[in-house]
Amino acid sequence: MMLPVAKPDVIYQSLSEGAVLFSASDEVYFGLNEVAARVWEALPATATWDELYAAVAAHYPGVDPEKLRSDIHQLIDDLLAQKLLLPPTAD
Repeated sequence: MMLPVAKPDVIYQSLSEGAVLFSASDEVYFGLNEVAARVWEALPATATWDELYAAVAAHYPGVDPEKLRSDIHQLIDDLLAQKLLLPPTAD
């Protein structure tokens, strides 16, 4: 299954302990912790959920894989709900 993609107008700004996302068109400001920022950064380089999990898990080897998967899914759901991501397109 393909991943959602960032809306073209979303601005990403890395911070010392995470990042922020801003969409002027939707007037949405969203803070990301370090792990969530890593997920956002990995989205363009990954095409599938498994690739995304692997990319993020490589930075957090001590984290339970099921907990990480659950947290990533929750984050993606939140970003979709805030209209910061676009749903995947069917090919």
